[in-house]
Amino acid sequence: MRHRLREFSRWSMALKHFVFLFTGTSVLFGVLAWTNLRDAESLFRKQVLGDAQIIIDRTNLYLDVYLDSVQNILLLLSTREDLLEPGAEEKAGEVLRRYAEKNGSLYRTMYLIRADGQVLTNAQLNYEIIGNPHLQPLVEKARSSYGMFISEPYDSPLSGRTAAFVLPLTGTDGTFRGAAVVEADLMRLTSSLASVMNSRNQTFAIITGKGAPVHAFDAGLPLSAYRLLPYDTGMFPPQLPPDFLVKVSELPVGTAELDGPQGRLVAVKSGMNRLGWHFIAFYETDYFYQNILSLYDNYKTAAAVWIVLLFLSSLFLSRYITNPLRTLVAKMDRVRDMEVLPSIAATREDEIGRLARSYNAMMERIHGLVQEIKEAETAKRQLTLKMLQSQIAPHFLYNTLACISSLAKQQKIEEVRETVKSLVGLLSFSFDKSTEFVTLEEELEGLRMYAYIQQVRYGDKFTLETEAAPDTLMCGMLKLTLQPLVENAIFHGLAPLKRTGRIRLRTKRVRGRLVILLRDDGVGMDPEQLQSLFAERHRAPSRHRFTGIGVMNVHERIRLHYGTDYGLQVFSRPGQGTLIRMELPAQPPPAPVRQEPAVS
Repeated sequence: MRHRLREFSRWSMALKHFVFLFTGTSVLFGVLAWTNLRDAESLFRKQVLGDAQIIIDRTNLYLDVYLDSVQNILLLLSTREDLLEPGAEEKAGEVLRRYAEKNGSLYRTMYLIRADGQVLTNAQLNYEIIGNPHLQPLVEKARSSYGMFISEPYDSPLSGRTAAFVLPLTGTDGTFRGAAVVEADLMRLTSSLASVMNSRNQTFAIITGKGAPVHAFDAGLPLSAYRLLPYDTGMFPPQLPPDFLVKVSELPVGTAELDGPQGRLVAVKSGMNRLGWHFIAFYETDYFYQNILSLYDNYKTAAAVWIVLLFLSSLFLSRYITNPLRTLVAKMDRVRDMEVLPSIAATREDEIGRLARSYNAMMERIHGLVQEIKEAETAKRQLTLKMLQSQIAPHFLYNTLACISSLAKQQKIEEVRETVKSLVGLLSFSFDKSTEFVTLEEELEGLRMYAYIQQVRYGDKFTLETEAAPDTLMCGMLKLTLQPLVENAIFHGLAPLKRTGRIRLRTKRVRGRLVILLRDDGVGMDPEQLQSLFAERHRAPSRHRFTGIGVMNVHERIRLHYGTDYGLQVFSRPGQGTLIRMELPAQPPPAPVRQEPAVS
């Protein structure tokens, strides 16, 4: 991701402007097109589902009329008590056959069943040959029923797939005399509904309140008419699997979605009608999109024209805005030597022209400021070097000379000679104006002379141990870099002790860097003191200091000369001492600048 962002940041402004304008407008057009198409699909879907609900309501009305017709037939049979009398079998058969001929579109078989179990039907011969095992359970249920009821669908030997409408028959004294049973023709009922509901993208199903299928498989219709539902065609007639019937029965009344064998289906389920059945219409989800394909084609054509126009207009606009900026960038890229000022012809009166005039004024101002800064930096560097070289504290000289006088009075000639030698060498090292860089070996020599003078003054208050790796001695560093750190260790770490302290200095090279470790076993510092150590440049220097250079000054000098990757790290614990880690580039010091002698 970062690599891609870096590559993108390198693009020209014209390309970025073109990409943003083109992409943003294309996305906006795409969002609007998608929203409009979704709205169109939603409206069409709502319309189709509304029409489906109307068809379902009409179908339920048709089923209610069907129920009323069957009830009327049953009520007519209930008024013919004479047909249940012994010896009226032939008359009863004739009446049932006459009713069947007039209402053959409603049912397949009619039965009159006496209380003694005698069965009379309009197809008496077929019944006596084939029989019907479903009648006896229906009669037993009718004995305990007070009105007409409808059975769950079953396969009848005489009527095929059917559902029985049963009406108990009682005498004037209230005794059970038998039952009238009408087996509905579900095949004909399903065929009449299929002519309206079955198509390539829609079909239907009817289930009872217990989830049993009411509709029958019509062999006269092609299998493609049933492709939307998962019929098991391995048996005849094909049946819907039980798990699918459970899903359908659990659907809420209204609109819902479920998976079908050909993809997602939208189901519109009606409430329970008077027959106790649910009518469910199924629609293939693709059906809601096929009638808006022409709308898709219109959008494709409009999108192609729009993209071409957008490409040309974005390209022209990007070039119109960015060409002057490119000229400005080219001019600024040529700015190398501030002695020569490139200028831009400011002929336009818009924002670009104002920008060009501002650029010309800015370049003139920068040229003047650069000259001023060069002069100021030259003066500042000379003044800084002189200040550093003149920061020998008078108290240090006074105390050192007093110490030499005391040694002379005690006639310690050798100590006087060594002290004077160290002082002269230290002053010569400090006042050398040829360069502010020295080798590590020279810095250590100056540090030893400083430590010798302090040991003469304070006796055995501390010891200084140096352990420098041979390959580090010729590495370059800033002058007076180690002395302030040792000085800080003596006066703040070891002076408060009532014992002899030790300062240990080690150097080594690590991965092209000069690493200097300075450790003392003094009083150490808590976190607050350690934090204040890097603010010591804001305090007045101690009168015991050899120079006015503190730890923070050393750290900043290193970072200014070598970069922010180098500098000091200070670690300290109270009662254990302090460790300073210094990192410098392991490279020789620059050659000193030769100064010509002044001509008298």
